[in-house]
Amino acid sequence: MSPVRSATIVGAGIAGLTAALSLARKGISVRLLEEAPALEEVGAGLQVSPNATRILAGLGLLDALAARWSEPDHILLSSGGTLAPLASVPAGAAARGRWGSPYGVLHRGSLQSVLLDAVRRDPLCTLTTGRRIETAEEALTENSADVLIGADGVWSPLRRAMPGALPARYSGNVAWRFLVPYGKAPAFLDPRTVTAFLGPKAHLVAYPLAEIEAFNIVAIHAQAEAPASGWLRRGDTAAHLERTAAFAGWHAGLRQLLAEARDPLVWPLFECPDGAWTDGRKTVLIGDAAHAMTPFAAQGAAMAIEDAALLAQRLATGEDLAQTLRRFEAGRRERVAKVRSRGAFNRFAYHARGPLALGRNLVLSLRRPESLASDLDWLYGYRTPD
Repeated sequence: MSPVRSATIVGAGIAGLTAALSLARKGISVRLLEEAPALEEVGAGLQVSPNATRILAGLGLLDALAARWSEPDHILLSSGGTLAPLASVPAGAAARGRWGSPYGVLHRGSLQSVLLDAVRRDPLCTLTTGRRIETAEEALTENSADVLIGADGVWSPLRRAMPGALPARYSGNVAWRFLVPYGKAPAFLDPRTVTAFLGPKAHLVAYPLAEIEAFNIVAIHAQAEAPASGWLRRGDTAAHLERTAAFAGWHAGLRQLLAEARDPLVWPLFECPDGAWTDGRKTVLIGDAAHAMTPFAAQGAAMAIEDAALLAQRLATGEDLAQTLRRFEAGRRERVAKVRSRGAFNRFAYHARGPLALGRNLVLSLRRPESLASDLDWLYGYRTPD
C-alpha cells in the first residue's frame, strides 16, 4: 500500500473547494479543474448548519465567514395562510451552546469566495478554470494523480461514466428564488429569523443575507412536469401565472411578495437515485455528483462539506485506496440516507393539507422549542468519525 500523495478534483463548487482545502491540510497535493472560465455563483442564499460550520471552523474559515453571515435567533415555522407562528427552534447563541458551532445564513457566493481565497493561498492547491472534463480517463491522463474526485454537480459527466451510477431524476418540485431588499420587505419578514411558511403542496422560506442587506426568498411547490427550460424569468407570463397559482389561498402579503418578485429564477429540483459513488479503484463522487437531494432539510451544501472532510480524513490514513473509497461510500451512504429521510418527512409535513395540516399544527403547538431542537441533535451535532 502506498499513501495518497496527489488528487485531481473535477468541479470547483462548494464540494470541490472544501475537498481541495481538506486534502491540502492533510499534506495531499491537489489539482482542481473547473469548467467555467471564472468562478461565479448565481445569486442564492445558503443555510449553513452546525454540522457544516464545525468543519469550516476546523479549516480556519470561521472568522472570515462570521464577517459575512448572520446567525438568526430562531428557525420559525409559520402558516402560509395566516402568518401565525406554528413552532420555533432556537438558533443564534442557542445553536452555539447546544451543538458547539454556529448556524449561519449567507449568500452562496460568499461561502464560495471564502473557500476560494483559502484554496488559492494554499501552496498544495492548483486551480485551473475553463477546463471541461468528460471522463475519468481524460482527467487522469492529463494529471496522473493517485485519486480522482468528481465534485461536478448534479449533471456530473463523471457520474455518467461511473459504472453503476444512475442519472439524475426530476423530483416533482420547482424552487423559485429571488431577493427582496430590506428596505422593500414586508414587516412580517424578520431579519433575525429563518422563517418557513407552510401551505398545501407548497412552502416558502425567507432569511436574511446581511452582506447584501436583502432577504433570500425560496418558494417551492409541487409541479408534475419539469419546466422546459432550466431558468425562467418573471417576464414569462405563463411561468408567472404558474408560480402565483401554486400559492393561491395564501396570505395576501405573501402573494404580493411573489407577484412583485424581480427577476425570479426557477430551479426544477433534481435528485440522484441511490447508485454507485466509486468505481472501486481510484475514482469517487462527492456532493451533488453523488447524492443530489431536494432542499427540504436544507442540507445539500452541508452534506457536500461533510463528504469533503471525511474523504480527506480517510485518504490520509495510507490504507489501500480501493478499500478506503468503499469504506467512505458505505459510511456516507448511511448518513445521506438518514438526511434524505428527514427531507422526505419535512416535505410531507410542510406541504400537508386539510386534516393532515390541522394535525401537524396541533402536534407542533404541543412541542417546546427545546424539544424540537433535540430532534436535530443527530443532524447538527454530527462529527466526522475517526
